[in-house]
Amino acid sequence: MRRNVLLFMVLSTPLLAHASGLYLYEIATEDTGLAGAGQAARAQDASTLMTNPAGMTRLPDHMITGGLQALYGDTPYTLDNDAALQGNSPGNTIGWFPGASMFYHQRLSDRWSAGIGLYGNYGLGLDFGDWAGDRLIKKSTLVAMTLSPAIAWKINERLSWGLGLGINYGFLSLTRNVDGQDEKATDHDWALNFRTGLLMQVTDATRVGLTYTSKTDYHFNINGTARFPQLDNVSYNLPISAQVNTPAQLMLSAVHDLNQQWSLLADLGWQDWSAYGANQITVSGQPLTRDNRLRDTWHTALGVQFRPNDQWRLNTGIAYDSSFYKNQDDTSMTMPSGAAWRYGVGAQYQLTTSSNIGVAFEYLNMESSSVSSPLVKGHYNDPNIYFFSMNYSYQF
Repeated sequence: MRRNVLLFMVLSTPLLAHASGLYLYEIATEDTGLAGAGQAARAQDASTLMTNPAGMTRLPDHMITGGLQALYGDTPYTLDNDAALQGNSPGNTIGWFPGASMFYHQRLSDRWSAGIGLYGNYGLGLDFGDWAGDRLIKKSTLVAMTLSPAIAWKINERLSWGLGLGINYGFLSLTRNVDGQDEKATDHDWALNFRTGLLMQVTDATRVGLTYTSKTDYHFNINGTARFPQLDNVSYNLPISAQVNTPAQLMLSAVHDLNQQWSLLADLGWQDWSAYGANQITVSGQPLTRDNRLRDTWHTALGVQFRPNDQWRLNTGIAYDSSFYKNQDDTSMTMPSGAAWRYGVGAQYQLTTSSNIGVAFEYLNMESSSVSSPLVKGHYNDPNIYFFSMNYSYQF
């Protein structure tokens, strides 16, 4: 029974990892160059629909914002010498992963605005290749996209409120080595969540935004068989189902204009990871009891925006997120995560009076982590992720 549980713990992690392990702030917008600083209060383009829908009341009559992004993950996984499965280590498990987003805003009246967005802020692919544990996992991909209609109400000259609905689609695939052949299993699901926010113009130079995002529930089912010659060639039939809960989030942001050229931006955020760690998971219809290895996390960020003239807007920022693991020596193989630092830089250029284009780069460095499961005992040493993005906005 103990071997069954150990195998399942490894097999179930692809279901959990990338709906949450990388719950990204980066969605190919100007926020990437700021490391997310001021995201719930900035409201300078139509992507505010995602970060704080109340910000739509600050936008012109019609506006479109879109972006493209490439992510590169440098996350090598190395098996320990005393691992139960001896053989090759996987090496880098992420590599390149693309992303894109699109947002549209329209003013309905002096007080009401509406918009719609299409984006993906969680989901990633893992490729372990041919390694000692390829009977457990070779590739795992979770692609999650969100279609979000939203409305905003300008309550008065100082205060606005917004509400957005998230229509989320998730697609999961898991590829493993079964008797020398690659076997791929897939599943998909739809889920709903919501985001609501307030935006307050505290003074002529300072505005504050507060946003709450509810959790998202996905339900995936993957069926498969794993056979391990190292364990007396025993065959394990593991119908797996998992309720994946991406965590609820609260974000408080502020923007303060020092003068016409300089602005300071800041964040303070919280994510409910401990609730996520209590997901209900079953094997062959039987609930599996397991410890919750996750805890709530805190986020903080500080950014600077510099406008040397009417054409350019230069951004930079730094952010810190605490680890959702209680113990970095007891982590999941498919969640190479820990306390994370983000460093962003970017620039926006005003092409015409109605359009601008921007580029941004962000470097994310995560705390090292170790996997304690005897079957795949190993470690991620100093994992890093690099974001390259381009965005464009047009108002009419």
